[in-house]
Amino acid sequence: MKRRSSINATRRSSTIKRRSENLRFDEFGFALTKKKDQKLHHRCHDYSYPQLSSVRVKELCELLSYWNGASFICKSQIERFIRMGIPPSLRGRVWKCLLTTDILRDASDFNYQMCLSEVRGPLVDLGISEYGILSAITTLSDTQNDLGLNRQQPTSPSKPRYSVDDITLFRQIALDLQRSFPTHRSLMGESPEAIEGQAKLFRVLIAYAKYNPKVGYTQGMSYIAAVLLMELGEEEAFWALVALLDKPKYLGEMFDLSLTKVQHQVKVFDQFLKHRKPQLSKHMESVGILSVHFVMPWFLTLFTSLPCWDSVLAVWDLLILHGLSAVFRTALTIVELLEPRLMDLKDEGAILPLLLRVPVDVAQYTVLVPALWNTEVQDWELKCMNSLELDESHNEPKAAPLV
Repeated sequence: MKRRSSINATRRSSTIKRRSENLRFDEFGFALTKKKDQKLHHRCHDYSYPQLSSVRVKELCELLSYWNGASFICKSQIERFIRMGIPPSLRGRVWKCLLTTDILRDASDFNYQMCLSEVRGPLVDLGISEYGILSAITTLSDTQNDLGLNRQQPTSPSKPRYSVDDITLFRQIALDLQRSFPTHRSLMGESPEAIEGQAKLFRVLIAYAKYNPKVGYTQGMSYIAAVLLMELGEEEAFWALVALLDKPKYLGEMFDLSLTKVQHQVKVFDQFLKHRKPQLSKHMESVGILSVHFVMPWFLTLFTSLPCWDSVLAVWDLLILHGLSAVFRTALTIVELLEPRLMDLKDEGAILPLLLRVPVDVAQYTVLVPALWNTEVQDWELKCMNSLELDESHNEPKAAPLV
């Protein structure tokens, strides 16, 4: 019986492997699907980003070769190129320069490879491989249950090197791994490339959780790390993740273990909406749509749910250039582009799907990106809205104590 089930498992694995080998992928690595399936996966393969001339590409390469992040001239030049459109082949270099990943790594005492060596100890004791982390979800769940809800530490004569917290962390990352870009060639199926891609993503995320235990691993990080891995080497992606999640300029005020920071930023966006789009804000409130319903997913995954990947990368270029203000800028731009349709809809069941699955005609590069550059959100404005939200939250009447 065992032999038959083993044969069936091998056949299933071979079938999946053959299917993944027969798939074709677009230029950004997403599996090409039939028109009817594109709607299901909310993915468009018709890209419209501009192509830079060879002269412009040469200019950008020269700029990156003598890049000085402290120079106003360098920053203004890089903004000019981001406005024109960064060539896909150079995007990783641009992100590294803007995030100063090399400086961050050299100034830190944290050793990425040493951290991974320490993580492998608990994995070995659990009988799990980083290359089979997705198939280990059941094992991790069973072990977690066996240790009980009272958070007992494992007791064994051999003193295993894992704790309840380790198991919880491994399992949480593994669960999110299987949801992160399931149609991208680096993460889908059981091809050698996908298995390696999943292992890289797991390593980057577990290393960050060890690097910054105050933040640890939270919802949305797997999407951010996966995008970085599409553009950068593994350790470069780790330090880029550190820069994005730790620096106040970027997402330092967005991610924390309890998600209270992102909830606060959603309320700050609500203030923007009330001031910039008062009629739309009142309309959405009247039908029961709150900003948290759609802005939270946008913020946590940095707009990676948009169907046009060239637009997603353009949003990220702007975010890495300007920081947190670009997150608000993007959200406001999408809402403004959708405003005529949203005002015509009177039902929560019609409005929310439109916001969570932004239509291709709005998300395409030639529509979204020019509108994005025409939307202004200044850092001082962000501070004002933040202060306004803090004042309102402090002035809210406190609930009467229960008698």
